[in-house]
Amino acid sequence: MRPHHSTPGARRVVPMMPWTAAFVSACEAMRANTVAFGPWPHHAADELAAVQRVLASGRTNYWTGEEARAFEREYAAALGRRRAVALHNGTLALELALVALGVGPDDEVITTARTFIASASAAVVRGARPVIADVDRDSGNLTSATV
Repeated sequence: MRPHHSTPGARRVVPMMPWTAAFVSACEAMRANTVAFGPWPHHAADELAAVQRVLASGRTNYWTGEEARAFEREYAAALGRRRAVALHNGTLALELALVALGVGPDDEVITTARTFIASASAAVVRGARPVIADVDRDSGNLTSATV
């Protein structure tokens, strides 16, 4: 990405999403050795207890256990919807979205190379052809002008 100004020695200014600015600040602090991060991943005691409870019950899958269905009910309620569907990962979510939209053979799905491969592979799984478009220089997103 090119800077918005070309003054020698000037700091580069790039508009960012709020979470990106926070991430950049954290990276700058890490470079300055001013931030110490704990081990990753970190699981709180209540999270560990919940996992142990499920494992101890022997009901560790969707069909025999209740945790996933309870999550779906709670999430749907939080969204003000009648139902929600929990999936294993984002790749399955992309594939399901394309199913819901009726995407199939001979369709084209516009995506960008600046993403995880699942954005294109979900289209291929549906028999569609991924079409790679450029991203907007300032936002890093697809826009009507870049498609």
